[in-house]
Amino acid sequence: MGKLIVFSLVILALALLLGQRIVTIRRRFLVDRVVANNHLQNCVELKHLDHGAEDITIVGDGLAFISSGLKYPGLPVSDVTGKIFLLDLHDPRLKPVELRLPWNFDVESFNPHGISVYIDPSDDSVFLFVVNHPQHKTQIELFKYKEEDRSLLHLKTIKHELLHSVNDILAVGPESFFATNDHYFSNDLLKFLEYFLLQPWTSVVFYSPKEVKVVSEGYYFANGINMSPDKRHVYVADIFDHNVHVLEWKEDNMLTRVKVIFQLHFTFVF
Repeated sequence: MGKLIVFSLVILALALLLGQRIVTIRRRFLVDRVVANNHLQNCVELKHLDHGAEDITIVGDGLAFISSGLKYPGLPVSDVTGKIFLLDLHDPRLKPVELRLPWNFDVESFNPHGISVYIDPSDDSVFLFVVNHPQHKTQIELFKYKEEDRSLLHLKTIKHELLHSVNDILAVGPESFFATNDHYFSNDLLKFLEYFLLQPWTSVVFYSPKEVKVVSEGYYFANGINMSPDKRHVYVADIFDHNVHVLEWKEDNMLTRVKVIFQLHFTFVF
């Protein structure tokens, strides 16, 4: 009789734990939120982006680089290869143009995610950093934009054990950047386990040829990253905590949290 009571208590405890996890997951994923349709004026649908635009970055002269064709768990399956587009915001036609990738680059496995641009102040060279997930792995592709023929010259591929699940990237030099890891684990099965546990395990990493290190951590799902115009602060979106963090960029490239500037309200869809 005593063993039966203990067994029943264990089952009850597990059921309560599971119920608590389900409630937490529903709250983090905003499952019960009602999304209103907002019809904004002056919106134009861009052509040729039939397989989605994952990220967009705009440089000072009005050129926008767009990554398209991301294959990622939870997104619709597609056999279309990844592409990078260029959009001239001053052109009234607003027609994205696909940038030509070099012949020696593995186009078939190209799976672009977050992107960022760095302009070298010494000669105005434009460097494009692209998060790439070939075979569901993570690596960073560094390109140089060639304006004369609207193509990309592939300079190098960057891999590192700390860059294991990169979502977005913020270029701060010709070979250096900050990057957000949106998962703690790199294994796909363990990544889905993270959705159930929902712990603040994700991080921001700084990379340069001289050092690679975690510079900020404690995020539930570190996602977009960007920088203030004065280059003093870095912004990191934590989509499962529904907020954006403001961090101060220190001389040693560490990031110190300053404040949360607003709450994000969105629905995350698998």
